[in-house]
Amino acid sequence: MDTTRSLDKFTCPFGGQEVELVQVDYEAGGMPLLRLRIRERGARFTIFEIDPGTAERWGQAMVAWSKTQQKI
Repeated sequence: MDTTRSLDKFTCPFGGQEVELVQVDYEAGGMPLLRLRIRERGARFTIFEIDPGTAERWGQAMVAWSKTQQKI
């Protein structure tokens, strides 16, 4: 059975989407992946499973963008 470990879960203040980040370790082996689950109001889900390299690039781009924005 695959194992999962929740890393973070939060609700976006604008839009109300629930975002959860989960590490997924597959029973069959291989590299762990990061599952991003976005639940919009209601029952619609968007799920991505990304590798460590993609997670790093995505995270760096988000941090760089956030540093250019005026803090609320």
